[in-house]
Amino acid sequence: MEQKNGSSFTGFILLGFSDRPQLELVLFVVLLVFYLFTLLGNTAIIALSHLDPHLQTPMYFFLSNLSFLDLCYTTSTVPQLLVHLRGADKSISFGGCVAQLFVALGLGSTECILLGVMALDRYAAICKPLQYTVIMHPRLCALMASASWSIGFANSSLQTMLIFIVPLCGKNKIDHFFCEIPPLLKLACVDTTVYESEMFFVSVIILLIPVALITVSYGQIVRAVLRIKSTAGQRKAFGTCGSHITVVSLFYGTAIYAYLQPSNNYSQDQGKFISLFYTIVTPMVNPVIYTLRNKDVTGAMKKVLWRGHDSR
Repeated sequence: MEQKNGSSFTGFILLGFSDRPQLELVLFVVLLVFYLFTLLGNTAIIALSHLDPHLQTPMYFFLSNLSFLDLCYTTSTVPQLLVHLRGADKSISFGGCVAQLFVALGLGSTECILLGVMALDRYAAICKPLQYTVIMHPRLCALMASASWSIGFANSSLQTMLIFIVPLCGKNKIDHFFCEIPPLLKLACVDTTVYESEMFFVSVIILLIPVALITVSYGQIVRAVLRIKSTAGQRKAFGTCGSHITVVSLFYGTAIYAYLQPSNNYSQDQGKFISLFYTIVTPMVNPVIYTLRNKDVTGAMKKVLWRGHDSR
């Protein structure tokens, strides 16, 4: 970001929750516990997907990508927030802010696309069961996962560049707990309508195209499931999709609220708590959602635990 005055610019102050000092200790304890559970749950998903041969399928390949993404996403913001909650120094360097925004945007964009790809996987599994292994070839799965990461970080490069060419007038206090687009735009000393329009357009593409893909995929899935005559078969088919639909609802609900509402309706306080939800709560509950009613994962976990017990 440019500065209109001639003073040297070293970085930003992340105000976070400093206006609620009585809340900071509570948040520190809660977020630390959530972060540890996030690390444990997502690491377990990745490890099980690699250790158990029964989980080496397209569905769990994409799920392990999602778990790795959630680990990185949470780690890009939460450790710094924990330090700021317990310390007086709440600064972040200019380079650190650029890097944090780039990484967080890249991972968030990648998750948008990856959830759409996972809906395609569920469509192929339920609507084309006999051709599933042919359609979802390991090479195609790797290509779709790579494309998700590449497009996500290409979008992040564009949006990060757009946000940091907005001029400042010596302002460096960000009313948020990490570097994110809406609070950064609040620091601008020029009319940001054009910048907001450009970033809104890009955000719509990244958010709504995967949503359309998910909607079409699940429309076809519902039609296919309703043609199944047995209730048990219908329940099993819907059960394989329930976890994904829950994760999609949690992620897209908060992301659309944060990025697709007009800036004049944006509330800093609401924005902070919404951001807490999708940076720490959603990554923590994703492994729970995918394992709670999933017999494959729980079975793999039991086998690994028993194997470790027997080796003693």
